[in-house]
Amino acid sequence: MRAIELIGERVGRVTQCSSLIETEPWGFESENNFLNGVILCETTLTPRQVLRKTQKIERDLGRIKKTNSQRSTVNSQLYSDRPIDIDILLYDDLTVDEPDLKIPHPLMQEREFVMIPLKEIGG
Repeated sequence: MRAIELIGERVGRVTQCSSLIETEPWGFESENNFLNGVILCETTLTPRQVLRKTQKIERDLGRIKKTNSQRSTVNSQLYSDRPIDIDILLYDDLTVDEPDLKIPHPLMQEREFVMIPLKEIGG
């Protein structure tokens, strides 16, 4: 998968990859299913640097802000179909609570499509 290759090139060495699982959208209606997986990466970058690099990877792979996003039925966030979505779930034992960066990811425990692949790699 191209996103994993780019993370390996730009963020750090990818040491583990979970299987990919196909799931229905979470928090909004769509005709499309999603592929979800988790990787473990060794990096010398700070969490903020990782965020900037992964956002650039998303843009390079075709992600753009959508104007037709739907408000989630689960919370007040906007969700929409997208070609790629890279989240930072964990970063060592760090906790980050900034407006645009929250580690651990605040909703990961509620999302089986995150927890199943995370458990697969021992997270």
